[in-house]
Amino acid sequence: MSFEGSTLVDWSTFAKIKAELGADFLRILGYFRDDGVMSVTAIEDALRRGNAAGLVIPAHTLKGEARQFGAIPLADLAEKIEFMARDLVESRDTPETVLEDVVALRPLFMRTLALLEREANPPRERRPVLGFGRRPVAGGGFGRA
Repeated sequence: MSFEGSTLVDWSTFAKIKAELGADFLRILGYFRDDGVMSVTAIEDALRRGNAAGLVIPAHTLKGEARQFGAIPLADLAEKIEFMARDLVESRDTPETVLEDVVALRPLFMRTLALLEREANPPRERRPVLGFGRRPVAGGGFGRA
């Protein structure tokens, strides 16, 4: 599963949630980062243990949180893992069939998170260095005439 950076996030959804959350946005994005890492790790661990049921809740959680930020490909992959895991639980089968999707999950999460965080914290415009009298100093630094 390969995505270009511009297709990893629905930027209109991202802008909407950013506006709705206002000052709380960065804190909530931090929760997404922390919860996402825990969910991806739990999914990987459940796969290693052959525990299909252990895939369901973390995949469901990641799906919902990713969709909230407009991370549609990540949400879709988490949903695929969740639904396949539910089917595996019903059929009492082991989760080897989701191996390829689980392997793709962490890199997709990390690339998506990097885009979200970069957009949430754009570089600020640099202001000229001010001297003691609050006027720009020629040459831009301390002690320069």
